Amino acid sequence: MPILILQAILYASRAPQGSEAAVLTDSAALIIPMLAWSTRSLLDTEPDEQRIVSATTVGGRGRELAAGLLAALTVNLIFAALALACGLTMGISAAPAPDVLAAAIALHILATLAGLALGALTSRAILPSPALSIMALLFGYLAMLLISVTPAFWLTVPVTAWMKAAGAGALVSDLPVLAGASALWCALGLAGYAWLRRTRP
Repeated sequence: MPILILQAILYASRAPQGSEAAVLTDSAALIIPMLAWSTRSLLDTEPDEQRIVSATTVGGRGRELAAGLLAALTVNLIFAALALACGLTMGISAAPAPDVLAAAIALHILATLAGLALGALTSRAILPSPALSIMALLFGYLAMLLISVTPAFWLTVPVTAWMKAAGAGALVSDLPVLAGASALWCALGLAGYAWLRRTRP
């Protein structure tokens, strides 16, 4: 499983005490492209013709779309929980403070939503070409990293800003702003996916 392999590499040695926030934040940031890949793979499993049949069976495209996203969200939440568990058991030398742990859980949930939105926007229903789909996924994540370094971090999921705040010891205090920007991008991304799917299989 790629996520567990990544975690094993990331946590080859335990981080020293006091760096719990940075380690757990890195975990949330690094799993986003893998969660996006997972979402894309799950949504692309069903052939287009079968997707049309499924929409007819469940009573409309809206329900079929929601079912696909719900399935991808469920899988991604499991992967994110595994990543967080690996961070807590393998990556740190001391238990994090309760507020740091709560912030880490929130970031892993946001990472799950970010992966869901990015994966959905690069799925076959939106980008039929596998090559373009993969490139869009990778460049989409790179854009998140680059834009979140700038003052316009609120235009995307501010992944780099997550890591900077954790490294500076300001993750808990900065979390409301970072979480708000992240949640807004995820909501817009999923709304865009739903809108684009109106005219696509």
